[in-house]
Order: sequence, then C-alpha cells, then structure tokens
Amino acid sequence: NILCVSLTRYVMFIELEPIFNNVGNSKKFSYSFVPDGIDFTDNVSVEGEVVNNTDIVSVKAVAKYVLKTNCDRCGAPVERKTEVPIEHILISRLNDEDNDEFILVEDMKLDLDSLVREDIILALPAKILCRDDCKGLCQYCGKNLNLGSCSCKKPIDPRLQALADLLIDE
Repeated sequence: NILCVSLTRYVMFIELEPIFNNVGNSKKFSYSFVPDGIDFTDNVSVEGEVVNNTDIVSVKAVAKYVLKTNCDRCGAPVERKTEVPIEHILISRLNDEDNDEFILVEDMKLDLDSLVREDIILALPAKILCRDDCKGLCQYCGKNLNLGSCSCKKPIDPRLQALADLLIDE
C-alpha cells in the first residue's frame, strides 16, 4: 500500500475517497519533485502517509531538501540540509467558513505538491546566515568582516561635523 513516484513535471495528487470512506485506511507515499517558484533548491523528497483514524483524516510527512542560497549578511554561499515536517487535518466539507485549521479537499484529491511547497516557504527562517556569528560586510568598503577587519574610518555624522571641527581647531 505504498505509493512511490518520482515526478518532476507532473503534480502529485492523492486520491482520498477510499481513505475518507474507510476508518483505519491509509496510504503511504514517497516521491520527489522540483517545486515551482522556489529557486533555492533543486529537488524536494517527500515521504509520509495519509491516515483515517476514527474519521479524522490527516496527512503527516517530512519534506527533505538542500537549501541553496546566499548568506543574508555577507553574501557567502550557503548549503544546508533541511527537513520540514508536514502535518495537516483534511476535511471534505466545511461547517464554519472562518476556520483555517483544516485543509479542504472537496474533490477528494489532495494536491500534495502545493501543500508541501507552501509548508516549505512558511518554514523558511526570516534570516539565513552562513554561520550564527556572521559579521557581515563593512558598510563602507564592502570587505567580508568574517575574513578580518577592514581599515575604514567611520565617517562623522554630518549633524555632528560642526562639533568635530571645533575639536580639530584646538
């Protein structure tokens, strides 16, 4: 009962009607794809299961990929193995239109690619650093401060220039 597919151009759909209609039924899946609109990874591997446990249908999976981007402070290349847990409760109809805790699958088909892509984007950190103590670049000369300090003199704030001129004249 394991679904194994390797798709790069096709969308991964899971037929949910047999799972919704049979308590205890489940479907395992394992596949990889290249998510549209995400340029920080080549390939995402997804492995998980859709389960009907006492009429509550849920999907639990793990998406694994290599994050490939640049450090937000110094611009150095960053490659980091990343795992994103995917856990959602699926429903076939809504009783309350304002509820966003569940994934509505009216046509009994789950577009797994879109769900995984959205969870990956939501799990991205606000700032991606090459290392926790990244010092970034000098704002004046652009030298990477992780490689050593620069010899730039910090310019005087123009609002304080008159005071600096007084000190220099003495």
